[in-house]
Amino acid sequence: MDILALVIAILLFLLGIVFTILPPLPGAVVVWAGMLVYGLLTGFANLPAWFLVVQGVLALGITGIDYLASALGSKYFGGSRGAFWGAIIGLFCGLLIGNLPGMIGGLFLGAFVGELMQQKDPQQAARAGIGALVGFLGGIPLKITLEIIMIVWFVVQII
Repeated sequence: MDILALVIAILLFLLGIVFTILPPLPGAVVVWAGMLVYGLLTGFANLPAWFLVVQGVLALGITGIDYLASALGSKYFGGSRGAFWGAIIGLFCGLLIGNLPGMIGGLFLGAFVGELMQQKDPQQAARAGIGALVGFLGGIPLKITLEIIMIVWFVVQII
């Protein structure tokens, strides 16, 4: 049973990292789910509750990087508070669609519309939208790095 549990966990870890780049689900949450499934199948022999709680909090924090990086990217490119919040709302709406084009489109449009609502010109609104995309894409390597740290910590915990 331990080998089956480990194989399932590894598959979920790989799937989580793929979902970080091409999402239908938040990748870090899928990585955490791999740890939970491993624990369930092994009777939580090497995974104390505090470990899973801390890993769950990390997974939620990593998921939040999408929103924060997008909003900060928009701000860095000169976006207003409207673009900041528009990027967050647009990314969330795009996530509900569940695919990468939906996320990218929602992110850009959210920042763009948010900037237009602040009485900015379309060129500035487009810059804010591009900034949101740059921030989102720039957050991917950070998220993958943190997910790898989660996985390494899991491996250390179970051996």
